[in-house]
Amino acid sequence: MKIPKNTKGVIGILTGGGDVPGLNPAIRAVTIRAIREGYTVVGIRKGWKGLIDIIRDEKADNSDNCSLLTEEMVNRVGRTGGTFLHSSRINPSKTSKSRVPIHLQDKYNADVNDLTEEVLANLAFLNIDYLIPIGGDDTLSYAVRLDMEGVKIVAIPKTMDNDVPGTDYCIGFSTCITRTISLTHSLRTSAGSHERFLVLEVFGRYAGFTSILPTLAGAANRCVIPEYKFDIHQLTQLMLEDRYKNPSRYSVVLISEGAAFKGEDMIFQDSVMDDYGHKKLGGIGERVSDQMKHLSLEYNKGIPVNVINQKLGYLVRCGDPDAIDSIVPMAFGNLALDLIIKGIHGRLITLRNGRYDNAPIEIITSSKKIVNIERYYNTERLRPKYNSFELQPLFLMTSL
Repeated sequence: MKIPKNTKGVIGILTGGGDVPGLNPAIRAVTIRAIREGYTVVGIRKGWKGLIDIIRDEKADNSDNCSLLTEEMVNRVGRTGGTFLHSSRINPSKTSKSRVPIHLQDKYNADVNDLTEEVLANLAFLNIDYLIPIGGDDTLSYAVRLDMEGVKIVAIPKTMDNDVPGTDYCIGFSTCITRTISLTHSLRTSAGSHERFLVLEVFGRYAGFTSILPTLAGAANRCVIPEYKFDIHQLTQLMLEDRYKNPSRYSVVLISEGAAFKGEDMIFQDSVMDDYGHKKLGGIGERVSDQMKHLSLEYNKGIPVNVINQKLGYLVRCGDPDAIDSIVPMAFGNLALDLIIKGIHGRLITLRNGRYDNAPIEIITSSKKIVNIERYYNTERLRPKYNSFELQPLFLMTSL
């Protein structure tokens, strides 16, 4: 499939990494505004994978990798969760041999391959003038690479972890927090009925925003975050203290998946790494539950406290977006078009101090965005802390 040239230009859009509510509204906003401004819009399917799988032959069927987007198409899905363009965790600059497309395997046969040359050629083949990638720091780190190669990039931040540097807010975060609070409150009924500890594992590899903010909102008594390695004895004693004070005799802790015991590393499901060098996390909630039950004998006069252990996982990233993740993607999409219409690129769309803005795209790889422990986390109480809400941004500790 050959994308026809357009006098205004051709805009490509893709979504990478994990799905979150708000992606489809962002795609809708970009597409409708772009078409009405006279641009052609190409949806790249399956993230960066779609851009390495393209076969540069006008007779080839590339419908599984890209398609022309229309207002009718995006209007139909604009209210839904997930991404109708689909996603992947492919990193074209570090593509494993097993992920190299069949038609390129003779040319690229190393254990790890840089397919950026193919991505650039495929963008030219599709006549794409501007590219709008929507993703987290992994997906957008490759966008920084393409920007350095001369591709006109306007990036939109998305991740429920809310850890993309340069912006206070990433698409998907509000829905994640909303669902976490709701599910935690729902599970309280079982914890209270049986007088148990409630241990909930949530997303958050390097940043603890998804556990610290729901705790601040009253969803949990304690939270454990990746930025601070915790003492299980301390946590158990605090949870017993909370349980004793509660007339229903239960207590709740939220644990980020990237949290670690003092003196240990993160817990991984296995040793397999994705193209961005990440092993799949999982198991911290179960480890904490087992040890807390065991240690409760020591700190509760020999009486064990049973545990409800639940991994919220995909429950907080599926389904429709909440109000914020319906409004912000609409704004982000239009902001991206504002820049493109002005001929501006190499930027990241941002929300900072309550105002929509944009920043140089290289900010994505220039730093890490994590919870400021000294300012926002009480290491003695394993809880959020704050001095004043006055003049603070909406999500407090997620500001720059």
